[in-house]
Amino acid sequence: MSQVTVQQGSQPSNQPSVQQSSHLTGLLVPLADRTLLLPNVAVAELIPYRAPQTSEGMPSWFLGQVAWRDLRLPLLSFEAASDGEAKVASGARVAVLNALGAREHVKFIALLVQGIPHSVKVDANLAPASAPLAPLELGAALVNEQVVKIPDLVALEQKLADAGLI
Repeated sequence: MSQVTVQQGSQPSNQPSVQQSSHLTGLLVPLADRTLLLPNVAVAELIPYRAPQTSEGMPSWFLGQVAWRDLRLPLLSFEAASDGEAKVASGARVAVLNALGAREHVKFIALLVQGIPHSVKVDANLAPASAPLAPLELGAALVNEQVVKIPDLVALEQKLADAGLI
């Protein structure tokens, strides 16, 4: 949508003025031991946690398969995938994420979360936080005075592929 700008003492200009928003909408996603910052468009849906269908001999970060909209999605624990421990606490939910790895047969993956993600407006130039990074974390930032981690969702999906789970 173009706008007509009027400066005091001048005629209206037909030149469109481009107003770029310096804010992005993100989601603060609570995990057991950290909070992730995801782009709003990364999350397709948040669903209640229900016990996944499990198989023997799987990695600790792979929690099993969950049903969603006539699909079976791989459910994983980000904490366990990044050298932590999988925990299912009361109030746990499942975030259905849009797959980013350009695999034709994989459109979504499921991530165990601890609670309800919250929408937040963040500046395009996030304030970096000096915090140690775990595997699968691209960076750390300060959002509302809270240290949040920025996950590598493509690498997370690749971890599933490398394990033969997608």
